[in-house]
Amino acid sequence: MLLQVPSATSAAETFSADTLVAKGAHLVETLKTTPTDELVASSASAVARFGLKILLAVAIYIIGAWLIRKTKKLIAKGFSKRKSDPTIASFIQSVVTVTLWVVLILAMVGTLGINTTSIAALLAAGGMAIGMAMSGTVQNFAGGLMLLAFKPFKVGDYVSAQGYFGWISEINIVHTKLVTTDNREITIPNGALSNGNIDNYSSRNPYRLSIWFNVAYGADVDLLRDVLLELVKQQPEIMDARTPGAADPRVYVGKLGDHGLEVELRVWIKSEYYKWMQTWLNENIYKELPKHGIRFPFPQLDVHMKADN
Repeated sequence: MLLQVPSATSAAETFSADTLVAKGAHLVETLKTTPTDELVASSASAVARFGLKILLAVAIYIIGAWLIRKTKKLIAKGFSKRKSDPTIASFIQSVVTVTLWVVLILAMVGTLGINTTSIAALLAAGGMAIGMAMSGTVQNFAGGLMLLAFKPFKVGDYVSAQGYFGWISEINIVHTKLVTTDNREITIPNGALSNGNIDNYSSRNPYRLSIWFNVAYGADVDLLRDVLLELVKQQPEIMDARTPGAADPRVYVGKLGDHGLEVELRVWIKSEYYKWMQTWLNENIYKELPKHGIRFPFPQLDVHMKADN
């Protein structure tokens, strides 16, 4: 006769202290009355069964991981063949991968003989605490769905969001990756991204770039305009009215400021040149204007003193 070990109790069943003591006493009595050879045979049989379960679980993991990798490649290939939106492709691939890994882990746990129903009951019982602990993750997941539904940007767009400028490289379930102009990869949670301001420079082309600066009072405005318009001719990336949606470069005196004239230079460019062109214009305006006698003002204060008689 083989030793009968009491089965594992489900997580939903509770015991009193007396019940636990009684079961422990029964197990001790069973061990005392069972012959040694039967104990050895029973233990060997239990170890063999558990070893087979471990081998089966490892086999399930190896096969499952291989199938998940193949599924990811098939999904990517299918979206690529249909030339689908990379944003949707990246998001769906991420969701499917996470789901398949959860299924694989549950299958391995079930193979080892652990009651998955009990695990589900434990998760349900602790659902409130888990939900509170993962509130940020749930918010990011919901933000990812919002980004996917309303599409404020797509993979490859140049955007400004959460204080960063760069190109969208990847959109996942809970976060979005952005590559900056200095080649840094920034990971932004989807929750904050969907609730914040997003400036998408790639959504409309061409893009109007405005450069604001001050010149001192007394500057020749006509000469200033000629110098600036001649400067922008050096850049072939700057568009004119011949390009649909664009206009010729313009120079405006926007305001008579406290310390000088506030001047605006407007040019039309492709959105991907935004940051580079802004830097180039600022640098060359600073170099060119002084060559023509146009000065930049400094903050100044006139003080009038009245002598007492």
